[in-house]
Amino acid sequence: MRIGQGFDVHAFEAGRRLVLGGVEVPHTHGLKAHSDGDVLLHALCDALLGAAGLGDIGRHFPDNDAAFSGIDSRELLRRVMTQLADLDLRVANADLTLVAQAPRLAAYVDTMSENIAQDLHVDTSRVNVKATTTEHLGFTGRGEGIAAFAVVLLNE
Repeated sequence: MRIGQGFDVHAFEAGRRLVLGGVEVPHTHGLKAHSDGDVLLHALCDALLGAAGLGDIGRHFPDNDAAFSGIDSRELLRRVMTQLADLDLRVANADLTLVAQAPRLAAYVDTMSENIAQDLHVDTSRVNVKATTTEHLGFTGRGEGIAAFAVVLLNE
């Protein structure tokens, strides 16, 4: 068994879509990023790559490579999963946390879990997505961006 953890953060930016866990969430701003800015999937990719001993998302999908400009982060996750399959690693479970003062995300977490489970090739019972606030403290509490944490367990 191997465990990995991931963290990512992106600032809000006007004129962009907000995509989290592969779900477009209605909001006044999206997340500033080279890709679609899906902070949840970026943290998950980092956790998976870390558990496999393969570095981090920036090594595999650099933000200065035009090939990844605007890319759907679910595609990045699928590419990570291909690398894990090549190493005969399978996901046992994933536990993910979004940290955002706004927008409220509870209505979207089940769909996020379903998307992620599909891309991880596991049952939805093996993916847990939750959202929390920071009670108006810090950059997320001031509404400047969103952070995400991910923990995964892989089986060899």
